[in-house]
Amino acid sequence: MKVARIAGGYRIEGPGPDVELANRYLAHLAARNFSTATVRTYAFHLLSFLRFTDEHQLELGSVTPTDIFDFLAWLGLRPPITASVVPMGLRLGASASTLNQRIAAVRGLFEYAVVTGVCQRSPVPVSHRASGLAVKPRGLLGHISSGKPRAGGHLVKEERRLPESLEADDLEAFLADLNTHRDRAMTLAMLSGGLRSAEVRSLLLRDIDMGLGRIKVLGKGRRERVVPVDKAFFRELASYLRTERPAGCSSPECFVVLRGPTRGEPMSEAGLRRIFRTHRLSSGALRVRPHRLRHTYGTELASCGIDLVVLQQLMGHANPETTAAYIHLAPETLAREYARARSQR
Repeated sequence: MKVARIAGGYRIEGPGPDVELANRYLAHLAARNFSTATVRTYAFHLLSFLRFTDEHQLELGSVTPTDIFDFLAWLGLRPPITASVVPMGLRLGASASTLNQRIAAVRGLFEYAVVTGVCQRSPVPVSHRASGLAVKPRGLLGHISSGKPRAGGHLVKEERRLPESLEADDLEAFLADLNTHRDRAMTLAMLSGGLRSAEVRSLLLRDIDMGLGRIKVLGKGRRERVVPVDKAFFRELASYLRTERPAGCSSPECFVVLRGPTRGEPMSEAGLRRIFRTHRLSSGALRVRPHRLRHTYGTELASCGIDLVVLQQLMGHANPETTAAYIHLAPETLAREYARARSQR
């Protein structure tokens, strides 16, 4: 079994009615206008679960709550700590957040199966905070987060980790090592505009306003926001468009492949990862990753005392609690507020 891209989305290739049910669910998500990235993520999560059921000779209609916990254990298998060589067939353990994401996808699949009459009830247990195993019916898309507490909850406890920002020395070394205007522009979009890597890759030429120094971003949940970006980004962008972007390129996406058989096609996720991996090693700035650039952006703005509501809008967060995490990373803000309070005594 594998995930394959098709016109308008993704599907799982493989035999059996369970695979067909999963594909109907993925098609249902696409029909409800969920983003291609979301459908792709769910496809890989469901592929993992279908591989588990195939390995354990289970059918979806016979899955029990105990099987769901066995699935978590199956995902969490790790090689022995003393092993110096890891066999190719041995799975590395998934993180707690990944485990919960996969359970969310499986929960959505079973709720779809219940509503469409394939199953009588969902076997996916509710979180450890609840008192039982029965999930209250919430409709076909009830598993999708809306910013409110969900009845299903997380089955695996996650550590609350603060966003990681980067040191100035690492940023300077990494930027200096980049050898194209395109790569520097993409990096600066994350660092001085707070864009996610997927938002950078999907950025359209028509959504860039060089005159006003702003870009329109289509973020998670198809939420649009307009973000002001530093002039350094637009300088690198202008040089890229003038000297590097292939002549006659018709792609509406701003950032495209510059050489090779896919020249002129939109930058792929794998391509962006390869750029960062290559220059992390050659620059020695091993902590630089796309999302840490975005975290650095949020942390710097929080340190400057920006209003929380404004920061939430700039970063495209649906939940203000996500934005609030950046305030904890600003010790200068805490010290300033502490001093102000002391002075008023």
